[in-house]
Amino acid sequence: MTAAVTPSRNDPGNIDYEAHEVEGRPGEFVIHERWETRAHLDAHLAAPRMRELVPRMLELIEGSVEDGIRLLRPFRPAH
Repeated sequence: MTAAVTPSRNDPGNIDYEAHEVEGRPGEFVIHERWETRAHLDAHLAAPRMRELVPRMLELIEGSVEDGIRLLRPFRPAH
């Protein structure tokens, strides 16, 4: 986790990258990321450090990384 945060913040197209540990659940994390475009996110996920990191993370988590990813879009209600 630590190896991903700072380098990811410096990836092209990154707007925001914050890791949060769930209160009362040590070792359970939520990562909130914002990217300029889907292409920037895809490039981030394809980066050599991420290709090395993801298999190590899979050893520590239940399920798959994809099971935990939720793509969001901004909600702007009309007035």
